[in-house]
Amino acid sequence: MKVADLGCSVGPNVLLVTSNIIDIVDTISTRLNREPPTFQFYLNDLFGNDFNTIFKSIPDFYETLQDKGHKFGSCFINATPGSFNGRLFPHNSINFFHSSNSLHWLSQDPLLGLTREEKSSNRGNCHVVSTSPPAVYKAYLMQFRESFELFLKSRSEELVPEGAMVLVFPARDETPRRTLWEVVSLTLNHMFLEGLIEEEKMDSFNIPTYEPTIKEVREMILEEGSFSVQKLEILTFPWDEGINEWGDNSFIDGNTRANFIANYARATLEPLSSAKFGAEVTNELFIRFQKKLVQLMEDEKLEYTSLVISMTKTQND
Repeated sequence: MKVADLGCSVGPNVLLVTSNIIDIVDTISTRLNREPPTFQFYLNDLFGNDFNTIFKSIPDFYETLQDKGHKFGSCFINATPGSFNGRLFPHNSINFFHSSNSLHWLSQDPLLGLTREEKSSNRGNCHVVSTSPPAVYKAYLMQFRESFELFLKSRSEELVPEGAMVLVFPARDETPRRTLWEVVSLTLNHMFLEGLIEEEKMDSFNIPTYEPTIKEVREMILEEGSFSVQKLEILTFPWDEGINEWGDNSFIDGNTRANFIANYARATLEPLSSAKFGAEVTNELFIRFQKKLVQLMEDEKLEYTSLVISMTKTQND
């Protein structure tokens, strides 16, 4: 069974998906009184990803599999560096694709094709928001559409007939919600007004992500035509989801929660912010960002939504 985890990144949870898939397939195999398959896992991310750190954790992972009673040698793990917005594997070679919290990242700044006037109409925001003008919203949407449809086309060529894919990424529903990037924009604006950030840098800083609606995603999948959707739903989570997975988090104070969220945002955004503003300004940004979160959490319920899609390849090729 060949499985690819797209946009795996690096960190303590990289092999969690691998472990979960093995557990699920082993359980089903036992129920059907069949031998579990040999697994071949491909961990994918961009060329700059720290795959060496992942490799160092593999021996412990294999040891955990042995402790569970899984046959040693029946699971093989490889790295496949490259952009998933294009082909990564041979034709009809993969049984199952998984991707979590990666597909909302755009391959380039969506505002590059806009005029100076169109760009300035979104001034004060480092991302598309509900008040963004139509030209800005369209630019983000079209960039996401281009990337997502290329992603679907590439995966359909790589999946075996009736192969499956599960995707999870941030999305929007009908409920207006404050977003993480809005708080980043708010913090940056305060720093700009204090003279800590130059106007040109402030105006040219954009976070290249797009959180689509269910309707937009469903239309794109239907238009591309290679997949049959088995399940598509929106799930809602608090911003500090996962802060304490091993116990009751009701006694964690607001500053601890804010620090947890700020660390996540920093891990995601720091490369972009440091390249634009420098390390010193970036450090100040996240100090202020955390303080702003503490204030907001006293008055608001901060939540985000994720889209979960399960689909199978249609037998058209």
